[in-house]
Amino acid sequence: MLRNRGFTIIELLIVITVIAILVGIALPRFKGMQDEGNIAKVKGELRTLQTAVESYYIHNNNAYPATGAAALQTALASAVPSIINYVPTDPFSSTGADYVYVMGGTNSKFYIIYSVGPGGNGSAVITDDAVVETNGASCIYISNMEADTQP
Repeated sequence: MLRNRGFTIIELLIVITVIAILVGIALPRFKGMQDEGNIAKVKGELRTLQTAVESYYIHNNNAYPATGAAALQTALASAVPSIINYVPTDPFSSTGADYVYVMGGTNSKFYIIYSVGPGGNGSAVITDDAVVETNGASCIYISNMEADTQP
């Protein structure tokens, strides 16, 4: 008696269904791991930027760079001695923008550098009484106010 050596359509459909279920389980976990990796990257880059800003402060008569990502980029890239070549971009920004750098508090002696975070909608400001206020649960920031420095 001859027997065909092949798969039936039902066997193929079962295998395809099992593979589809496994892919459906794995994809959300992969996205979560990507976000965790980007959060760690952001925290490291924010610490680097904080060190660069403090170095700029020391070498420029105790003055911080002006507010704004473009001003920060210009100040740090053209500083003497050289501090950093460029300000990295925020991996959570949908437009590929740099991290946001804002001055605040009395006499603008405090700064905050932040990422919009995984939600893409985070922001932060420094009030006149030197308190960091964040908007959006996903904001990741660093500041020169020791009590309020997050990462």
